[in-house]
Amino acid sequence: MQYVGLDKQIRRNNFNSTLLLIAFPALLLGMLYAILFFTTNEHGEDPDELFLQSMPVVLAATGIWFLIAWSGHAAFIRMATGSKPLERMENKRVYNLVENLCISQGMQTPKIYLIEDDSLNAFASGIDKKSYAISLSRGIINKLDDEELEGVIAHELTHIKNRDVRVLIISIIFVGIFAFLAELAFRSLRFAGSGRRSKDSKGSGAIILIAIVVTAVAYFISILLRFGISRKREYLADAGAAEITKKPYALANALRKVSNDPAIEAVESRDVAQLFFDNPKPSTHKSASWDNMFATHPSVEKRIELLEQFV
Repeated sequence: MQYVGLDKQIRRNNFNSTLLLIAFPALLLGMLYAILFFTTNEHGEDPDELFLQSMPVVLAATGIWFLIAWSGHAAFIRMATGSKPLERMENKRVYNLVENLCISQGMQTPKIYLIEDDSLNAFASGIDKKSYAISLSRGIINKLDDEELEGVIAHELTHIKNRDVRVLIISIIFVGIFAFLAELAFRSLRFAGSGRRSKDSKGSGAIILIAIVVTAVAYFISILLRFGISRKREYLADAGAAEITKKPYALANALRKVSNDPAIEAVESRDVAQLFFDNPKPSTHKSASWDNMFATHPSVEKRIELLEQFV
């Protein structure tokens, strides 16, 4: 896969960011209307009127949720990964690699964080120059040579330059909203099922069941929207790293080493895991795993195959 160019990729990701900001609220409103449509007809109420009344409240609540998550995403990611600032005196080698690459690309040096884990992985995060950061595990620093680590860092810097990280943060926030609503609907059904059985409880149970189906469908669609832009960014970041370092073989070697032990034990959130250089699959049965159908990253084998085309 040929690297498409920085300016073109930035424009594409800016467009994707705008598209996500429109698509996810639109999907949320569509979910609201579907629930009202299927649950109000029995009572002779007008779903259109209820929708217009509810829409400002839903949009306001979503906006507040989004702003809180947007402003606090950096702290959340640090807590989820257990990463801490890496001091220059602690590892001059890493700082030299990052700074030399940034100078070659004319970009501001991001913050550098360390994850105290012997596994091999890394990720970029942030939404602007003040919050851009690269996090590296202790394992990836110690077990890769300079050329391999340079390739990984160049990959993460390409994510920052292309503004992939901003698109991902937006999608993670919105998918989190749908996941919360789906979980809330499931919990409501459990609560309704544990109460007294009556006509009212049966009616409320039917409403909750409809809500579960609608929220589950909306959640599934939100995941598809996220995956529509997720996998390709890894190929482009690999290509960008190969172009920056002129050493595609080094990044391919790094991928081989990382794929043997990519799982960071502290990371339990699958949303955060999709930020990583390699997102390990939760199942070892690749052919039968449902998760592999919706993997956020392409296979390491395919990424290495494409990198070897640059050699």
